[in-house]
Amino acid sequence: DRPNFVFLYPDDQRWDALGVVQREQGERARFPWLRTPNLDALAGQSVRFREAFVVNSLCSPGRACVLTGRYSHLNGIINNRTPFPLDAWTFARGLQQAGYTTAYFGKWHMGPQTERPGFDEFASFIGQGKYIDCPLLVNGQRTPTSGWVDDVTTGYAVDFLRRQTADRPFFLWLGFKSPHGPRGGANLPERLRSLYAAAASRPVPNLGVPAIYNADREPSGPGRNQRAPVDAPAVLTAHLDYMRHIAGVDENVGRVLEALEASGLAGRTVVVFTSDNGYYLGEHQLGDKRSAYEESLRVPLLIRWPGGAAPSVQDAIALNIDLAPTFLDVAGISAPASVQGRSLRPLLAGRPLADWRRSFFYEYFKEANFAAPTVLATRTTTAKLITYPGHEEWTEVFELESDPYETRNLIGAGEVGGLQAELAAEHARWQSRLEFRLPDGVDAAAGTNRNAPARARGR
Repeated sequence: DRPNFVFLYPDDQRWDALGVVQREQGERARFPWLRTPNLDALAGQSVRFREAFVVNSLCSPGRACVLTGRYSHLNGIINNRTPFPLDAWTFARGLQQAGYTTAYFGKWHMGPQTERPGFDEFASFIGQGKYIDCPLLVNGQRTPTSGWVDDVTTGYAVDFLRRQTADRPFFLWLGFKSPHGPRGGANLPERLRSLYAAAASRPVPNLGVPAIYNADREPSGPGRNQRAPVDAPAVLTAHLDYMRHIAGVDENVGRVLEALEASGLAGRTVVVFTSDNGYYLGEHQLGDKRSAYEESLRVPLLIRWPGGAAPSVQDAIALNIDLAPTFLDVAGISAPASVQGRSLRPLLAGRPLADWRRSFFYEYFKEANFAAPTVLATRTTTAKLITYPGHEEWTEVFELESDPYETRNLIGAGEVGGLQAELAAEHARWQSRLEFRLPDGVDAAAGTNRNAPARARGR
């Protein structure tokens, strides 16, 4: 009676890169032309979390947070250069030990190792891979491929689903490379290159409000990795290329759901769709992610559970560290005490919880060669405090209900009142509760990160 799981995990898909969200936003929609029919259909069958966030907006840390249910400063994966320990506890190991068949296809991006701990079979690549003709590690063996990598890895996922039976539960993780850069042109299959050719994005509402840490806009230097175009034609090109990759994700989600239906197992399979982090498309004159503005923190989250969760919209705060305990809880397995996330199962069942979180803590640790500094933030349901250790003069406070695009720092405007003190107290409570400390190798004040290898804790 234990359910199966299909986990669909694109790279850099921001919260509003769904057709259903664009329609919901009406006149505020940035990309009203966006079409994601398969994801929209899935959303209509799911609990759609409108307030879903990551606790560290970066590729490798995001994946480690999902696998362990723990914050980066404790699981040890604080950057994109630290390998994931092969002996670390993960929810996949918990499922595996309980008799689940586990499989991982697509982007891993947690070190150069050729193993995928906790997964019985895998077809994956090291690092960022490449979009066209990407070599894969298929159960540890280097294997050449041809075609667009997201089509190829989806093919492995479809084949896996065709081989499953009702005799043993399974967990399938499919990690898309899209819409991570480099995007557009030859990085897309021919069928997607001219999509949305007649589209026109609406203005970036906070394009004229640069990030407070003023990312270097020179053609070289650390700022090049976060620099966004600011002239209208270049902004539109960036938006179109990004959304063309989203269209590819949508197509391949459709292939997976079709294969699941054909297997006869859809009625006993939980489908989860989310992303490793958000992404800037010109907001605050930024590209990339990392820092703590909304476009970086927020992600889509759809959970379809036939017979276990009625389709609905949920506005409680959900975090990526909640996924590990949720998978285990739905499978009837207890999560270890080291897990810091909370199971979303009560919310999926429509049971309101008086003690559910109304705020959360965010962390990002500066990487060498990237402009974004170390950032620690606390976001509540209505406001946000962003701090930059070593740079107290950059501290920001935003009232999100009246200023959803974070254009008015209340500290700079002299209007912060008691809000900053309230947020600072909540910020301190979270740091105490989470046993926060700056990880080894991070010197926030100097703006450096030696990228020292770290070992995940809390096995």
